[in-house]
Amino acid sequence: MNYNLPSHLSDLPVYKKAMDIIMLSRSISTYINQDLSYLNDDGSEDRHIYFSGDIVQQSTNLAPEIISAERERNSDKKHKHLESLDRLTSKLYSNCSRLERSKSNGKDYLPILKGELKTFKKLQRLWMLTL
Repeated sequence: MNYNLPSHLSDLPVYKKAMDIIMLSRSISTYINQDLSYLNDDGSEDRHIYFSGDIVQQSTNLAPEIISAERERNSDKKHKHLESLDRLTSKLYSNCSRLERSKSNGKDYLPILKGELKTFKKLQRLWMLTL
């Protein structure tokens, strides 16, 4: 992904971790979708399949929020990007928890993603102190 990064941004640990989370969530989602794409006996879809798409969408939005917060000069607008990043991370963690209740072998990889999210939150707190 290329978001026209400032040169220092790609060196930020929080940005690197966001990129790791994107790759991991995409891989997990692909794996889970293979298990959940079949219809139930009553013809309905597995409701967990939508959460697998949500984790990809939410993780993909982490990096642009970091970039926006780094580029923003206005402190109020910068704070809004940081709040958005917090919401995305919380929703992503919540959707991982929901997917852990699915009937997929891929759910075994979700604790790895949740661990990466915890590390991301720690890096995010340190990074926010530098802004």
